[in-house]
Order: sequence, then structure tokens, then C-alpha cells
Amino acid sequence: MWPHDMETGRSVAVVKSEDPAAWYAYADSNVPIVTQWDDGDHDGVSPGTVFTSSSSMPSLVFSMLADLDVRPAQRVLEIGAGTGWNAALLAHRVGAENVVTVELDSTVALSARAALERVGLPVHVVHGDGFLGYPEGAPYDRIIATCGLRSIPFAWVEQTRPGGVILVPWGTYYGFTEATARIVVAEDGASASGPFTRPVNFMRMRSQRLSWPEHAAYVPAEGTGDAEKTSTTITEAELLGGGSDIVGFVVGLRVRDCVHTADRKRDGTRPVWFYGLSDRSWAVVIFRDGRPEARVYQSGPRRLWDEVREAYDWYVERGKPEFGRFGLTVTPEGQRAWLDGPADSWPL
Repeated sequence: MWPHDMETGRSVAVVKSEDPAAWYAYADSNVPIVTQWDDGDHDGVSPGTVFTSSSSMPSLVFSMLADLDVRPAQRVLEIGAGTGWNAALLAHRVGAENVVTVELDSTVALSARAALERVGLPVHVVHGDGFLGYPEGAPYDRIIATCGLRSIPFAWVEQTRPGGVILVPWGTYYGFTEATARIVVAEDGASASGPFTRPVNFMRMRSQRLSWPEHAAYVPAEGTGDAEKTSTTITEAELLGGGSDIVGFVVGLRVRDCVHTADRKRDGTRPVWFYGLSDRSWAVVIFRDGRPEARVYQSGPRRLWDEVREAYDWYVERGKPEFGRFGLTVTPEGQRAWLDGPADSWPL
């Protein structure tokens, strides 16, 4: 396994047979532990490129289970079995016969099933696509996802009892920041709605991973070319959040079909790039230390920087609201985000 070293920010390989004391110490620690890289296509020792299965930080797991508010004997569907540990916690609470966990990766599903059986908790582990839910076990009182989503399938709402809770790490493609959406199914079963509870970061559901835009497909080889040139007084810290995740989350809620990335700062200069996902629109804002304004270039059918700046101004004008003031509504027609209640919502 590859525990995340909180001091260095890196994942380090720990082999149980070589250092069992360290292995068990990490297993009992409050750190996230990667258990698979690159969908299993790696050498099994050194860290791979992308982590694709893990055991989440226990404090986060417990916080999410508290938000889920699961009660004894309730029926629970988990999306993403991972190591099986979260399913075991649920089974301890409601009984193994009341828990179903769905896992897309056959190797991970087999390992989770074996681990649960070893500890005497024979949870029903399904090898399948969690995006479809598991209608054979419905209706459920609770559904919890242990992977990040960009779109919540209405099938989960249909498989949950009226008044039931669905808890999902959710975000947009704009950035990596997610928040847990705690949505409650309406009495008529026609929708589910509720607030976000806390910022999180999860590996994404495989079917909703982003194929990152190729820079060369957007920006001419000669550079900014005939792009529109303007400037902005927004600062690097304001745009990138200054250590807070909320700015990127809110901009993602307001600016559809857009991703952004901040280059590493070199010699006091940092470009931040924006790419459209529905066309080849692009923008870049170039921050330079000590300069009161940043240069902006944008090109294409959309003016992406103008949209981002408008979203940031919207956030500031509303008092810089935190995660809990935002929410999500899911219907058969799609998803809508809102601030301070579903009455004032907008499509995603």
C-alpha cells in the first residue's frame, strides 16, 4: 500500500511482508492510503501515475458517515467498495444483510469481498457499474458514493425511498475541488435536493474522468497570436483562493464546460490557463509579482476569462458564501445548483 505522507505530500510504498510494524501503524493512522494505481496497470511497488483505488482518511470517512446519518436496520447502497472498510463500518451499524456495495474493478471487488468475509461481515459485493446503482436491492434508505462525481444519476434517486439520503462527493470539471452533496429524496420521488456539507477530494468515478484538453489544440504554436488582449486587477491569491477551496468550487458552479490549470510559478510569473470543453475557446491570465494588474489573453467563441471574472464578482457580491450555503437539486432533466435554497437555482 502507499500511505500519503502528510509532511512531504507524497505517497510512499509500504510492504507488509518487509515491514509489518510500519504497515500496521499506517493502517491504523489518520491518513489516506492508496491501494491501486493506474487501474491496476503498474508494477505493484513504486507509485504509479494516477491513484485509482484507496482507503480514505478515517476522519473524513467518519464525517461522511455522520452526514449520512445511517440508522440500525436501514438498507444502504455504497458506490465504490475499495478495500471494503467503509462497507464494514456500515455493516456493523445496520447488519451485513442490509448493505450492498458496487465496485467496477473486478480485482478490487474480489479483494473487498474476501476482506469482508474474513471479518465475518458478508456484505453483498457486486462487480458492476455503480453509476447504474443496484436496482435488485432497492429501495434503499441511504446511498453513499466513495468516488467523486460530476453528474449524479437519477437512477440513484429512483432507487431511494422518499425521505432517504444520498451523499455524494460532487464537483465540476473546472477544478479538483469537490464538496459532499447531501440530497434528500422528495416525498413524490421526482427529485432530490439538499446542501453541500464539507469540502473533499476523491478520485473520480471512472466513467466521469476528464480527458484533459491538449494545450496545442487550443493555443497557436506561436503563442497568444491574435487573441484579445486586456488586463485585470484581480489578484493571484483571489483567483486561486489563497489557500481556500471555495473560490474554485464557486467559479465551477457558475462557469459551465470549462477547466483551468495554474502553471508553476517561475521568476515571479504564473500563468493560469482556461480551456473550453464545448469548443476551442481559451484564455490565460498572467500574474507577475509586484504588478498591480495582470495581462489577459482570450480567444474563441467564448470569452472564458470574462465568464470567470463575472463568476468571481458574483461570489464577492454575495458575501463570499461558504460551502454550506450552496446546494444541489437532481431531477430527471438534470442538475441545478443553488445558493440559500432551491428557489433561486441555475442549471449545471
